[in-house]
Amino acid sequence: MRKALLVCTLLTFSWASQAQCAMCKAAAQSDLEGGAGAADGLNGGILYLMVFPYLLMGGVGYLWYRQRSQKGDASEV
Repeated sequence: MRKALLVCTLLTFSWASQAQCAMCKAAAQSDLEGGAGAADGLNGGILYLMVFPYLLMGGVGYLWYRQRSQKGDASEV
Protein backbone atom coordinates (compact mmCIF):
# COMPACT_ATOMS: atom_id res chain seq x y z
CA MET A 1 0.00 0.00 0.00
CA ARG A 2 2.79 2.43 0.89
CA LYS A 3 4.70 1.66 -2.27
CA ALA A 4 1.63 2.34 -4.40
CA LEU A 5 1.02 5.63 -2.60
CA LEU A 6 4.66 6.62 -3.05
CA VAL A 7 4.59 5.82 -6.77
CA CYS A 8 1.36 7.80 -7.26
CA THR A 9 2.78 10.76 -5.36
CA LEU A 10 6.02 10.77 -7.36
CA LEU A 11 4.14 10.53 -10.65
CA THR A 12 1.85 13.39 -9.67
CA PHE A 13 4.74 15.65 -8.74
CA SER A 14 6.72 14.78 -11.87
CA TRP A 15 3.77 15.80 -14.07
CA ALA A 16 3.28 19.01 -12.13
CA SER A 17 6.94 19.94 -12.41
CA GLN A 18 6.83 19.65 -16.21
CA ALA A 19 3.82 21.96 -16.52
CA GLN A 20 5.14 25.41 -17.34
CA CYS A 21 3.68 28.59 -18.68
CA ALA A 22 4.62 28.52 -22.36
CA MET A 23 4.66 32.31 -22.63
CA CYS A 24 6.94 32.74 -19.61
CA LYS A 25 9.32 30.09 -20.85
CA ALA A 26 9.44 31.60 -24.34
CA ALA A 27 10.01 35.10 -22.97
CA ALA A 28 12.79 33.93 -20.67
CA GLN A 29 14.54 31.95 -23.42
CA SER A 30 14.40 34.77 -25.94
CA ASP A 31 15.59 37.27 -23.35
CA LEU A 32 18.50 35.06 -22.31
CA GLU A 33 19.62 34.93 -25.91
CA GLY A 34 19.36 38.72 -26.14
CA GLY A 35 21.05 39.75 -22.90
CA ALA A 36 19.17 38.42 -19.82
CA GLY A 37 17.17 41.41 -18.53
CA ALA A 38 13.68 40.07 -17.91
CA ALA A 39 14.87 36.54 -17.15
CA ASP A 40 16.64 37.83 -14.03
CA GLY A 41 13.44 39.55 -12.94
CA LEU A 42 11.45 36.39 -13.59
CA ASN A 43 13.85 34.32 -11.50
CA GLY A 44 13.74 36.90 -8.70
CA GLY A 45 9.94 36.83 -8.73
CA ILE A 46 9.91 33.06 -8.49
CA LEU A 47 12.25 33.15 -5.49
CA TYR A 48 10.16 35.88 -3.86
CA LEU A 49 6.97 33.83 -4.23
CA MET A 50 8.73 30.69 -3.00
CA VAL A 51 9.85 32.25 0.31
CA PHE A 52 6.41 32.84 1.84
CA PRO A 53 5.19 29.22 2.04
CA TYR A 54 8.42 28.28 3.80
CA LEU A 55 8.06 31.18 6.23
CA LEU A 56 4.48 30.15 7.00
CA MET A 57 5.46 26.52 7.53
CA GLY A 58 8.36 27.57 9.75
CA GLY A 59 6.11 29.85 11.82
CA VAL A 60 3.51 27.13 12.31
CA GLY A 61 6.27 24.66 13.21
CA TYR A 62 7.74 27.08 15.74
CA LEU A 63 4.35 27.73 17.34
CA TRP A 64 3.67 23.98 17.48
CA TYR A 65 7.09 23.34 19.06
CA ARG A 66 6.61 26.12 21.62
CA GLN A 67 3.16 24.85 22.57
CA ARG A 68 4.43 21.28 22.93
CA SER A 69 7.39 22.37 25.07
CA GLN A 70 5.12 24.41 27.36
CA LYS A 71 2.86 21.38 27.85
CA GLY A 72 5.90 19.28 28.68
CA ASP A 73 7.09 21.77 31.32
CA ALA A 74 3.63 21.88 32.96
CA SER A 75 3.36 18.09 33.23
CA GLU A 76 6.80 17.77 34.93
CA VAL A 77 5.77 19.95 37.90
